[in-house]
Parts: sequence; structure tokens; C-alpha cells
Amino acid sequence: MKLITAIIKPSRLDPVLDALKEAGCGGITVSEVRGFGRQKGKTEVYRGAEYEVKLLPKVKIEIVASPDAAERIVDAIATSANTGKIGDGKIWVADLDSIQRIRTGETGQAAVEG
Repeated sequence: MKLITAIIKPSRLDPVLDALKEAGCGGITVSEVRGFGRQKGKTEVYRGAEYEVKLLPKVKIEIVASPDAAERIVDAIATSANTGKIGDGKIWVADLDSIQRIRTGETGQAAVEG
């Protein structure tokens, strides 16, 4: 099993969700997070006063998928989240040693499906 984690711009969440549905993604966890990469924050003006926003709002997406579905899901996220501008985000894939559904005790692929 693979854990796919993506950090994207909040404005790209709906297109990413649509692409994941088309790619056959079975389940997803979405969290609102804050952070920075190359953007290093930005300066904004509020009521005439400038202030620096060091941590920018982002969306974190986590998906558990079979190894054969992982590449399809990563491609769907990368294509739909891309704006061509700095701050589009990152995707990483990690191996999962084990997974268990709490309610039924199912493990492995059975814990992810249905």
C-alpha cells in the first residue's frame, strides 16, 4: 500500500477532487494547513499598514492507495493542481507497512476498499 500526500493551493481543491473522482480514488482526507516553500510568505496591506504573512494557507491531501493506483492518482493531482506559478505545491508517495480498519479489524487492501 502507498500513502500519497499532496500540499496544494486552496483554490485548486475542487478541480483536484474532481480529477481524483475520475481517477477512481476510493477515499481521501483533506486538512487545511499553513506553511511555506520557495514563496517564503508574502507582504499584505491591511487598513493602510503593511504586514508580513510568513505561513501561507495550503491544503493537505492524504490518500491510501494500492501500488498500481498510486501513479494514476499522482498524475491526477499533478495535472489538476498545476497553475504554472510558484506555490503550486508538492506530492510525495510513501510505503505503508500496515493498515487496519478499526471497526472490522480488516487489514491490508481489504481495510482500504469499500
